[in-house]
Amino acid sequence: MVRVKPFILPISVVFLALCSPSLVVSQDHFVEQPATAELLEAVREGGFVLYLRHGATDSAQPDQVPIDLDDCATQRPLTDAGRAEIAWVGEQIRQAALPLGEIFASPLCRAVESAQLAFGDQVTVERDLMYTAHLTTEEKRPVVAMTASLLQRPVEPGSNRVVVAHAPNLADLIGYFPAVEGTLVIFRPLGDGFDYQASIQPAQWPELLETLPPIAP
Repeated sequence: MVRVKPFILPISVVFLALCSPSLVVSQDHFVEQPATAELLEAVREGGFVLYLRHGATDSAQPDQVPIDLDDCATQRPLTDAGRAEIAWVGEQIRQAALPLGEIFASPLCRAVESAQLAFGDQVTVERDLMYTAHLTTEEKRPVVAMTASLLQRPVEPGSNRVVVAHAPNLADLIGYFPAVEGTLVIFRPLGDGFDYQASIQPAQWPELLETLPPIAP
């Protein structure tokens, strides 16, 4: 696990960061850390936040701006391969025996569909997890604040909070753009901030699970 102090941002600092980009560490300075079996053993105890980027999408069908949240046909869709992969990622999470509690999803169709494919229908759609790439700085404020709140708010031991959303939202918050769709990003909430722990790209799951000890009977 890696402690990255510049990324522990209370909401007041997040708001300032939108006006003063120098407060947020740029992508050039962010080092993505691969998850370890030891970290997943800790996640099995609960108390973490699992931020999942939605499944692979068809870039040939871009979002129509402004996005119509009530019409999936106007939004960049998941591909068939993306649907299969994100469902498989959900299965890897179950095989890892990571306990899940609250599950939140961005209102975009690709995020809601990804959450349902990976975790089932018990998903809370949160409008303030909206895709930020098409938003103005002012429009981003509630989204960045909500993302920060979900990452820093304590989670009861024995479960982990799940957030299914978008790469630009994390980039706006901490300067980290998970480039691979379907990447799981693990955070430890601190109440007044959060620590980035590690990331798991879809292709990394098989090797990671091979090294993960089974649950003791």
